[in-house]
Amino acid sequence: MRTSRTFRRTAWTLAVLFLLVNAFACFHAYKFTHFTTANVPRTNPGRLGFAGRLKVVVAGVDNPRPVNRNKPGRAYETISLQSYERLEAWMIRAPQAKGTVALFHGYGAAKSRMLERAEILLGLGYNTLLVDFQGSGGSGGNATTIGYKEARDVKAAYDYLAARGEQDIYLLGTSLGAAAILKALQDYPVKPKGVILEAPFSTLYEAACARFRAIGAPSFPMAGMVVFWGGIINGFWGFSHQPVEYARTVHVPVLMVYGEKDGRVARKEIDDIYNNLPGPKKLVTFPEAGHVNYLSGYSREWTAAVAEFIKAQ
Repeated sequence: MRTSRTFRRTAWTLAVLFLLVNAFACFHAYKFTHFTTANVPRTNPGRLGFAGRLKVVVAGVDNPRPVNRNKPGRAYETISLQSYERLEAWMIRAPQAKGTVALFHGYGAAKSRMLERAEILLGLGYNTLLVDFQGSGGSGGNATTIGYKEARDVKAAYDYLAARGEQDIYLLGTSLGAAAILKALQDYPVKPKGVILEAPFSTLYEAACARFRAIGAPSFPMAGMVVFWGGIINGFWGFSHQPVEYARTVHVPVLMVYGEKDGRVARKEIDDIYNNLPGPKKLVTFPEAGHVNYLSGYSREWTAAVAEFIKAQ
C-alpha cells in the first residue's frame, strides 16, 4: 500500500515538474520570437553579472521592438511590400546603376543597421533595397521566426525588383537575414545573380544553444524545448529550420563572410554550410571580427571581397 502511494506521489511530482519545465520553455520561446513594445532596454547577456544572468534565466531576455534609428543620408524612396505582413523598405538609387542589391538585417535589428553596407554598395554603382523584416522597423507584426517565415519577405523583395525589370539582382543578408535568404532560395523561384551570406547559423537549434551559452546557462535540454515551443507558437516545426540543409539547393554563386571571433555562430556551422553549397562559392574570414561587425575593423577588406565577387558574376 505504501509502495503504491509512493509511486503515485512520485508520478504526480514528475508530471507537475514536466508541466512547469514546459511552461518555462514556452515562456522563453515566446520572448525569443516576440518583441515587446514596452520601454525597456535590450538585454545584453555579455555585460550581465551573476545576478543579471540569473534574472535572464528566470525572466527571459528583453527584446524591444527594433526601430530605425537613422535614415539614408541621400535621396531615397520608401517602398511597401506584401509578405505575411506589410513590409517597409528603402530604395536608394545609384546613377546609371549596374544592378540592385537587396539587404536583409539580422535578429533584433532593422534596415537602418544596413545603411553602412548600402553606402559601400552605392559607391560600387549598385542600387540598394533595404528591407525591414516582419516585426521590425516600419514593417507590420511583432514576431520573428528567426528566418523561417522571413524567407517570404526575401521573396517579396526579389519579386518587387524582378517585376520592375531588374535583371542583375543580388541578395545580402546578415545572420538571420542570411538564413532567410537560404530558405527563400530553397522554397521559391528566386534566382539572383549572386548572394552574400554573413554568418548564417546552421540550424535553429544551434542558434538557441548559442542564446543559452551567452547567458552562461546549459543549453540541454532547454534549447531543444525552446525550439519546439517556438515553432509551435509561430506555426512551424522548429527543428526543420536548418540553413545548413537549405544550402544543398543553392546553385547561384555565393560569397560567405565570417568573423573568426564570432561568439554566436561557430566556425563549424560556417564550414558545414559552405561544404553543402553545390554552386560557385567563396569564403572570406576576418581574424579579429565578431558577429557581423565586419565594417568596424575590416571595411576595406569587406568592400574588396564584395566588389570582386559581384564583378565576377
